[in-house]
Amino acid sequence: MKYIHCMDIKAADLPLLASLDALLTARSVSKAAVRVGLSQPAMSAQLARLRALFGDKLLVPSGRQMVLTARALELQAPLRTRIAALGDLLRIGTAFDPPTSDRVFRVSASDLLHHLVMLPFMAELTEHAPLAKLAMLPFNTATAWSDLDEDRIDFLLASRRLTPPDARHIVLFDEDFVLVHRHGLLKPGVKPDLDWFCAQAHVLVSPDGGGFHGATDEALTRLGRARNVATSLPSFLLAPQLLLQTDLVSVLPRRLAADFAGLLEIQPLPIDPPRFSVLLAWHERRHVDPALEWARRQIVQIVGTNGSRQKSLG
Repeated sequence: MKYIHCMDIKAADLPLLASLDALLTARSVSKAAVRVGLSQPAMSAQLARLRALFGDKLLVPSGRQMVLTARALELQAPLRTRIAALGDLLRIGTAFDPPTSDRVFRVSASDLLHHLVMLPFMAELTEHAPLAKLAMLPFNTATAWSDLDEDRIDFLLASRRLTPPDARHIVLFDEDFVLVHRHGLLKPGVKPDLDWFCAQAHVLVSPDGGGFHGATDEALTRLGRARNVATSLPSFLLAPQLLLQTDLVSVLPRRLAADFAGLLEIQPLPIDPPRFSVLLAWHERRHVDPALEWARRQIVQIVGTNGSRQKSLG
């Protein structure tokens, strides 16, 4: 095939650039075709046209997969930025209308943060944007930034430590931990001291699965103490039900514990509790998307309302 070495800008229409973006992201003709709604033969024709325009093969076979050429790697980030900027330009003056929008919001978070933030947000959507949809997706540390960068998600909810540094973000709330157990495990009015705390059988939440050592244990080690972790759970949401049925105790986020106030005893910890900040993050190029601006406002308002409730409980 003979390649030209300067790009004919007039030939580079927007659908063709969208196809290029899909090809460079998916690194597969068939997957790129699905992303933009073309048949595989049509996407193959688009790739041939792009190769001629850029004077480069862009995608080349490597074993059983396709890889990007050096030229394609150079194009990838600027192309995504310019496509997003064009989308922002088209949205200028176009307001987001919640009652009529069928927008799909995609949010990645742990099950705890989906419970604390996204469930109330879903209630807001039901009331104010009934045609919109919410996809609550699992959090994956390894893909957090690429999920944002490749538009697989709109928002990421995570602790500051797990939020990609390149993401734009706001701090939703600061959280600490409390001791939680069934009623009657301690006499009324008795506060747990360090000896009692260390002597109890504990439930520890290990999001990675199977761990028996966490931030609380690190704090105890600094004091020359240790506790008995009898059960390891993969999710904070499993802990309250287990505590209701056993004499186990657990160190849980204050906001989660507040959901079970009355059902379970909530006590201050006899050590300085671990703390963390929860951030709402998104990609810089999506900052002026009217739908996402609206969603951010709703989420901040939800968290502020819930925060006021937490203060009244605490």
